[in-house]
Amino acid sequence: MMIPRGIRNNNPLNIRRGASVWQGLAAVQTDPDFCQFESLEWGWRAAFVLLTETYYKRYRLDTVRDIVKRWAPPTDHNNTVLYIDNVCRLTGLVPDEPLGPPDCQPARWLLLGAAMGIQENGSSGMDYFALLRGWQLR
Repeated sequence: MMIPRGIRNNNPLNIRRGASVWQGLAAVQTDPDFCQFESLEWGWRAAFVLLTETYYKRYRLDTVRDIVKRWAPPTDHNNTVLYIDNVCRLTGLVPDEPLGPPDCQPARWLLLGAAMGIQENGSSGMDYFALLRGWQLR
C-alpha cells in the first residue's frame, strides 16, 4: 500500500515549500514541492499555525468555504467545490458558518484540520493523537 505523500512528509495538509522556516522542519528536504517535517506533530503544528494565525487572524477567513478556497484554489488544479463539500460532510459544519475564534472554539478548528487531512491524504495513516499534540504545540 502506497503511503500518501503528506503522511510520508509528516505534512498532513501538504504545506508547500516557501520562505517560511517552520519549527520542526526536517534537516534534509528531499521533496521539491512540499515541506517535510521531523514528525506529524510538527506538520500539524505548522498547519494549525497557518489556519489560525495566518488565515483566521491575518486574512480574516473564518468559514470552511473561505479557508478552503484559499488553501486549495481551483487555479492549483484542485476541485475546490468538492473539497469544501467533503470537509463539510466530514465535520458537520456548514460552508459559510463562522468557525469562531480558535481559542474559544478549538473543536471546530480541530475538526477542520482533520477533515482537510483526510481530503489531502485519505483516512488511512491519519494519526489523530499527533493532530492533538500538534494543536498543543502551536
